[in-house]
Amino acid sequence: LINAVKRFRENNPSDKIEFKLATGNIGVMAAQNEVVKEAQFPILMYVFGAVILLCLITFRSWRAALCIVLPLALVSILAYTLMYFLGIGLKSSTLPVVALGIGVGVDYGIYLFARLDIYIKQGDFFEDALAKALRRTGSAVVFTGVTLALGVSTWIFSSLQFQADMGILYLAKPLSIEH
Repeated sequence: LINAVKRFRENNPSDKIEFKLATGNIGVMAAQNEVVKEAQFPILMYVFGAVILLCLITFRSWRAALCIVLPLALVSILAYTLMYFLGIGLKSSTLPVVALGIGVGVDYGIYLFARLDIYIKQGDFFEDALAKALRRTGSAVVFTGVTLALGVSTWIFSSLQFQADMGILYLAKPLSIEH
């Protein structure tokens, strides 16, 4: 509806009448979604920038920050791709879900990397340190991810479209973070 009004306004310019979209619920939703669309990538860059900065401060290593942020960036790209193919638009109601996925992924990455860092500093070879870190934190990460995915995926059966969309998205998203 919003796009049709915009097209009509562009194709039929008039000095006598001006179509405004910011009236009623649809107009407010359209305005919010336009703001979200414009702000989504700057906000994600701020989030990733903050994560990188805090990882640099915590681990004192750009490699550590890269190891934590690159999987998050990949998962974010995959989430946007999945949303596109499933026809789930990025709106003010869906943006927090993408941000939540980044937050959960940061937790997983930090749990694993912090353990890995400890074992490497203790003198373990990388492969041994990784195996120990996965044994130590892997089950907690998998348990948390599966619990979150199963809980939210029950929303698929909701009659509310937003919840159904988020159930589908989250069924795929936390499981992809773990791998």
